[in-house]
Amino acid sequence: MIRIAALLLFALTLAACDAVNTVTEGSAHARAVESDLEKATGVKPRVGFNWSNGRLTSVTVQYPQLIESQRLVDLARTVRSSVATQFKQTPENIVLAFSLGK
Repeated sequence: MIRIAALLLFALTLAACDAVNTVTEGSAHARAVESDLEKATGVKPRVGFNWSNGRLTSVTVQYPQLIESQRLVDLARTVRSSVATQFKQTPENIVLAFSLGK
């Protein structure tokens, strides 16, 4: 019984390390995307991400206002390129959002 408990504790510890590693690395990648996009647009976005079983399932890039200095298709290309480069894999979905305020 003690062996089973020890193995279970060991397995949970390994799983937790991987989860912590994913979050810390993902946060570093998200900050790098924010920095890239701020240089490209002059406005700093917020970047969120979602991992599932080691796969990058989605990345959300949210700007606090509309970006009028670029056409939407050009901005989407810039976002897609930065996300793929910084996260080192292409997510299943990229969400590009703008806050319109009042």
